[in-house]
Amino acid sequence: MIVKEEFLSKLRRYFSLNLYEVKIWTALLSRGVSTAGELSDIADVPRSRSYDVLESLEKKGFVVMKLGKPIKYLAVPPHEVLERVKKNVKEDAKDRIGRLEELKGTEVIGELNALHSQGVELVEPADLSGSLRGRHNLYNHLELTIRNAENNVTLMTTTQGFIRKIEGLKPTFEKIKKRGVKIRIAAPITKDAMPSVRDIKKVAEVRHTDSKARFCIVDGKELVFMVLDDKEVHPTYDVGVWVNTPFFASALDNLFDVAWKGMKPIK
Repeated sequence: MIVKEEFLSKLRRYFSLNLYEVKIWTALLSRGVSTAGELSDIADVPRSRSYDVLESLEKKGFVVMKLGKPIKYLAVPPHEVLERVKKNVKEDAKDRIGRLEELKGTEVIGELNALHSQGVELVEPADLSGSLRGRHNLYNHLELTIRNAENNVTLMTTTQGFIRKIEGLKPTFEKIKKRGVKIRIAAPITKDAMPSVRDIKKVAEVRHTDSKARFCIVDGKELVFMVLDDKEVHPTYDVGVWVNTPFFASALDNLFDVAWKGMKPIK
């Protein structure tokens, strides 16, 4: 069957069909009734696609499937197809208009108006996050993040992590404390950790917790968290993630506030 490309293009435009659909449809119109395999050969459409295409045409009202072996397809008269397409277009338009009407007065429109009036800064995800491998790199980045704190620093760590942080980050804690930054540290405080508590008590508030977690939140905006248990990983293979995300960091900070109230102060 030879059908001009120009004619197929018109059918695609008028009936909103793809190329395989117009080929199969015109092939079936030329036969009246046929199998998927026969239509595949006539229309030069891959046999593996012919069944999907015919199923799509059936849903749109262009063909009718005739049960039997083999399954055959009947062509719906073009004038009937035209009426069905018109009806479907009207129903689809009515449905879309209804959905758009429902948007009036919703939060979606409010957010769109806010975007239009205030604008939004385009940022790349890579500029907002990074992975950190090795405890040395972790602590270097942690120090940099804490050093830039303006309001508060929240730390939750393990017993050994607490001792390491006091030993390595105390000068940084002292500097930001002088700027009025509030520092809170939660960790499982054991006898081994008490010397570190005494060493930092004038700079940070320390409380005991039995929970196990390793993270740092700065100003409710930046978050550094370690994904492994420091008891079970060699320092070289320790892994952390830094994320600049006020949305998540502030939410985690609020959850920490609730837990903080139930933690035991260390005197």
